[in-house]
Amino acid sequence: MDFTFQDLSGTFSMADIAVALSLSFLLSTMIGYIYRFTHRNVSYSQSYVQTLVILGMLIALIMLVVGSNIARAFALVGALSVVRFRNAIKETRDVGFIFLVMGVGMACGTRFYSLAIVAAVAISLIILVMYRFNWFASNVQRQVVKVQVPPDGNHTEAIKDVLIRFTSEFELVSMETIRGGALTEIMYTVRLKKGHEPGELISALSERTSGQRVTVLTGYDQTDL
Repeated sequence: MDFTFQDLSGTFSMADIAVALSLSFLLSTMIGYIYRFTHRNVSYSQSYVQTLVILGMLIALIMLVVGSNIARAFALVGALSVVRFRNAIKETRDVGFIFLVMGVGMACGTRFYSLAIVAAVAISLIILVMYRFNWFASNVQRQVVKVQVPPDGNHTEAIKDVLIRFTSEFELVSMETIRGGALTEIMYTVRLKKGHEPGELISALSERTSGQRVTVLTGYDQTDL
């Protein structure tokens, strides 16, 4: 048997490795800062941004390893398929940033350096413009109302009377029993009338729910529930 050591890295030079990894690091870092600057919600994660930088460099490394060899590509797909991601992505926007750094890393790893730079800068500028001018924002602000009531009695009609008085529109989202059936939790999406505050709605609902808990979530579309 032939145990001769063979180095297959001759298909690319050390300069190629340095440029690919360095460029993927710089562009992924830029994307990470863009993400931090444009992040609106309360669930900012430093580890997620660091993962973006690592992922960009890792994809560049993978593309250097694969090169144009189909067998290596299928072998890497099989090896990476065993990886399981336990953390759920809370925002679809976060998925977009993951694909962005993956695309940049692939471009760097396949040595399309100009493409990587132009694409990363162009997409980052688009993200900044959308953030600056608040594209596709909805001017209609809605609230989520959670009301807990005893299971006995007709509390739904009393709640609807309050909602008709304080809101311009409302919609029943869910109704479920909690605490082993001791209470029923009813959830609505509502739009408060002008001149009314969430505190007023809470006070009015509390009078109709036998003192049970009432919650009004304002701006829930920009808060991770």
